[in-house]
Amino acid sequence: MRFINFQVDNETRLGVKTEQGIVDVQASFANEADLPQSTKEVIVQGDKATLRIAELLQTNQDQLVYIEEDKLSYSACVNNPGKIICIGLNYRKHAEESNMPIPEYPILFSKFNNALAGHLEDVVISKQTEKLDYEAELGLVIGKTAKDVSEADALDYVFGYFTANDLSARDLQMRSGQWLLGKTSDGLLPIGPELVTKDEIADPNYLHVTCDLNGERRQDSNTKDMVFNCQEIISYVSKFMTLEAGDIIVTGTPEGVIMGYPKGERNWIKPGDEVTITIEGLGALTNTFIADK
Repeated sequence: MRFINFQVDNETRLGVKTEQGIVDVQASFANEADLPQSTKEVIVQGDKATLRIAELLQTNQDQLVYIEEDKLSYSACVNNPGKIICIGLNYRKHAEESNMPIPEYPILFSKFNNALAGHLEDVVISKQTEKLDYEAELGLVIGKTAKDVSEADALDYVFGYFTANDLSARDLQMRSGQWLLGKTSDGLLPIGPELVTKDEIADPNYLHVTCDLNGERRQDSNTKDMVFNCQEIISYVSKFMTLEAGDIIVTGTPEGVIMGYPKGERNWIKPGDEVTITIEGLGALTNTFIADK
């Protein structure tokens, strides 16, 4: 299934993308008690929720309420994750263009919920940065408690996958040895438009990944080139912290970021720019950038 979050009167609501269009779950099944109100609630409820929604969609087709997509206000496709874990330098060519060694272990850093943004949401370029960069990344969301899991079992703990843009303020990121400052300003993690359940993705470690800046292809790679694949990442992280349903992990970016260009050719993201991240099977995530007021 393909779930979205959208906004109505400043409240998050749940949608399901079907071949016929996007179904407003609450409007379609207003008389159904205890239906999930967002993707986070679907994730926490797990198979019980997805099966119930799938059955309602199948048996009540005459009462489905569809949303006009051109009027849709998307939210981040996973709302209120308990943890946002990011993996640094997870593609060899990206490490090389960054003049950094290939990691021996996954490099972990975090973002916070204030960084989340949705598809088609304007992202404000903070006054505190002059070097904002894009990063196309595969994201995954944990579906059940994972503690010290094996690589062989790791994907069993995944609920689904999504497209992400791990935006980075490079001047702030490199201000000290800790990357956090340049990673988690408001709006620096657009995710979506859809959260796609894992049954629809045959192999998350073999997906085409691209990034376009104002229509120009900047990144063009495949998740098969990750240093650490999804199973290795989940297993490794779970050895040090308990992962819970709704936690998200973004798995690193390939080469082609602005920071990787020669210094005289680094044209950082500016107001009016549009960035589209596309991942095979997961859809295209587009954001426009605006100046801070």
